Amino acid sequence: MATIIYRNGDEAMLDDIRELWEALNQHHGHISENFKSHYENFSFESRKRNLLLKAKNGRLRIEVAVDQENMKNVGYCISRIEFSGDAEMESLYVAENYRGLGIGELLLSNAINWMDEMGAHTKTVSVAVGNEKAFGFYQRFGFYPRKTQLEQVK
Repeated sequence: MATIIYRNGDEAMLDDIRELWEALNQHHGHISENFKSHYENFSFESRKRNLLLKAKNGRLRIEVAVDQENMKNVGYCISRIEFSGDAEMESLYVAENYRGLGIGELLLSNAINWMDEMGAHTKTVSVAVGNEKAFGFYQRFGFYPRKTQLEQVK
């Protein structure tokens, strides 16, 4: 059984999660019916720029799960809170070989606790179409579908 340690910080840790984020983006590309080209063309640098802009409107928190044996990053969670008090769990991913160990649950719990400590009044998470199996995971933490947003495909 792997021994997992957790590190957290702010946007300075974004480069630490690049490989894991790219795996998540690839996963979304595989399951997407209408937006495959979006994920194929969506770079880590673009996502990083977007997150850095969001960090200017509040605070960004990054937590990374690390396998202590080989010091390999195996999961991460990015959460943010705006000055308005609106909070969002931006991105969560656990490497396939490490799923079922409670890593995702701990990452999300820690993000929610941070949001609460920061005074968040609204917490949201977006789930890509095709990844609805994640609903059950998020529902265990009190997140339920509220609306469906449609985007025009060109």
